[in-house]
Amino acid sequence: MGRWFLKGGEEVSRIGALLCGYLLLFLSLLVGFEVVARKLFGFSLQGVDEIGGYILAILGAIGFSYTMLRRAHTRIDIFVVRLGQSTQRMLNVLAALSMAVFAVFMAWRGGAAFFETLEYGSVANSPLATPLWIPQSIWFAGLVLFALTASVLAIWAVYLLARRPDAVNEYFGVVAHQEDANEEARP
Repeated sequence: MGRWFLKGGEEVSRIGALLCGYLLLFLSLLVGFEVVARKLFGFSLQGVDEIGGYILAILGAIGFSYTMLRRAHTRIDIFVVRLGQSTQRMLNVLAALSMAVFAVFMAWRGGAAFFETLEYGSVANSPLATPLWIPQSIWFAGLVLFALTASVLAIWAVYLLARRPDAVNEYFGVVAHQEDANEEARP
């Protein structure tokens, strides 16, 4: 289950990350145009900061899954690598479970905000008057993807701990510096 999800989940997350990259490029061009238009022509598009906020929220939500599947979330590994393999195993499973609880909590609260927006038909208090369900639906989908990813990985970590304890650190442990360098060198 875990290996299949890693392949499929990583592909979905990779596509999401690529789309977010294009969104970020679009935002950069939009902000650049806004700066030039204000400086040279005294003209403003109105709402670039609002669009930027939506894009950054979506980027974060979708990026959580991609980062988790790549084991790239910030870790303090200076102490963990000095511990015994069994202690590392337990800490890695605890980290996976904690991340799953956190991700499910984020999706739950994000869903509450999204459904409240739908219920009240909320719109942004800005010149764009954006119906908030539009950016919030994409943001919420990113949070659900993160919760699903974290939950499946936590279940897989517990399964590995019970069935193949030596594999826990291989899939959930600290990424070795050489492994990290090999990953960066891959096309």
